[in-house]
Amino acid sequence: MGLIGTILIGLVAGALAKLIMPGKQGGGWIMTILLGIAGSLVATMLGRAVGWYQEGEGAQFIGSIVGAIIILIVYGFFKKKSA
Repeated sequence: MGLIGTILIGLVAGALAKLIMPGKQGGGWIMTILLGIAGSLVATMLGRAVGWYQEGEGAQFIGSIVGAIIILIVYGFFKKKSA
């Protein structure tokens, strides 16, 4: 399933990351989905670099949520700086 699986997991991970993160980060549900997908892709790349995942494997659900939370924190940081 590869990239498509990573994107689908990222959709759910983004929604859960938004629920886990306290406060209002801004952005609607589309931004949440995009941040979740980006978090899932980042978790996949970092996992491959560290050796947790082989080529063709994607980040699992928990890794995707953690990646989405990291992306959400970075997004919130830059969103507050620009406002």
